[in-house]
Amino acid sequence: MTQCNAYRVLFLRLLAGHLIGLLAPLFLVCFALAEPGPLSSKNVTLVGNLDIDGGGMVDVQGSLAAVGHMGPPYATSLVDVADPARPRIISRIKARPGTHSHKARICGKTLVINVESYGVGGDGHAGLALYHIDNPVEPREIAFYAMGGMSTGGTGVHRFQLDCSRKLVYASGSADGFQGNITMIIDISNPAHPREIGRWWFPGQHIAGGERSSWGGSSIRTHHPLRMGNRLYVSLWFGGFAILDISDITKPRFTSHANYHNGDGSPTHTALPVPHSINGKYWLIVFDEELGGSDPPAYMRVFDITDEKHPKQVGVFHVPRDPSGKTGGRFGAHQPHEHVGKDNLIYGAWFSGGLRVIDISNPYLPREVGHYIPKPQKGEQYAQSNDVYVDDRGFIYLIDRVRGLDIIKFVGEKKTNNVMHTELQ
Repeated sequence: MTQCNAYRVLFLRLLAGHLIGLLAPLFLVCFALAEPGPLSSKNVTLVGNLDIDGGGMVDVQGSLAAVGHMGPPYATSLVDVADPARPRIISRIKARPGTHSHKARICGKTLVINVESYGVGGDGHAGLALYHIDNPVEPREIAFYAMGGMSTGGTGVHRFQLDCSRKLVYASGSADGFQGNITMIIDISNPAHPREIGRWWFPGQHIAGGERSSWGGSSIRTHHPLRMGNRLYVSLWFGGFAILDISDITKPRFTSHANYHNGDGSPTHTALPVPHSINGKYWLIVFDEELGGSDPPAYMRVFDITDEKHPKQVGVFHVPRDPSGKTGGRFGAHQPHEHVGKDNLIYGAWFSGGLRVIDISNPYLPREVGHYIPKPQKGEQYAQSNDVYVDDRGFIYLIDRVRGLDIIKFVGEKKTNNVMHTELQ
């Protein structure tokens, strides 16, 4: 029982007593305070909550979480989550002027964060920063990998995947001579001296090489590359997604491209490969990003990539708007947890729709098996769940882009179907 709950019980017992006048102010404060919890939930329970500046991403390794913040004054916070019911901030890294670092990932004793052009001021430098975190209370910067291309729509690093076993970063990064961000592969085997070893761009981006796009501007660009096996799955914003062969990591080769956009206003955010077959086929989960006001709101798509040269959309998952008023503003798909386990569950951040837990055991008919919509924080009208991570213990970390981190757990019924799986090596 929480302290306030205990006071409430005592209040009711003393309701007819003489102490009511003396203790009423304390009781009324407790009745007025809203404890952390959901506006709405199904099969998901709250474990812990942290009042923290809004974040674009949360990554968890062991008992340490890294939160990349949406804007200054902080770039990154390191959080002790050994007890997920009582998370605590143990250190903070300040943002560089004129940038934000809303993505952060941990690999052993190394922390990698993006440094993206943001706001005004600064020295015009953006890219990737690496920190030594053998003592996470005092993170120490060991390298800054600067990038160009700021004058042609580049931003430094936006999103990236950290391949800890191979010591590689697959990034949406920028470079001189290119329109918008491209796919960059960076070797961090020596964290003090990161180096680019491979790159790929969509035809039309290499303006210094004489290429010209038919779309204009940076509407088609690398948004987020994800690796599985010897393939990279690259979301291309308003260009759909591409599949690249990286058997030679220094020379990514084009395999296929799918662009389903028809002016609906929701660009491709993430293309997530499922690492095992389901019913003998292989699948790609694609999240579009809701930018606000799309009709329908951005949603999740399922592609059959068994024939990777001809990806085929076969399923969709929508969340309808809630007429009760719990959700609103920016409402729609954004980002999934970047691993699909054998239970075939997708954990998706859905802005004011909170967390959605989606079963893709039948990829043609994805279905929701759980959800959690946090209470909005400190004067906000709606929650804005931006990113989600599921750790090895099964705890789900849901970061709000405005404020707040909820640590929750899916308690739904475990899978009992007979879906056949084959692990992809």
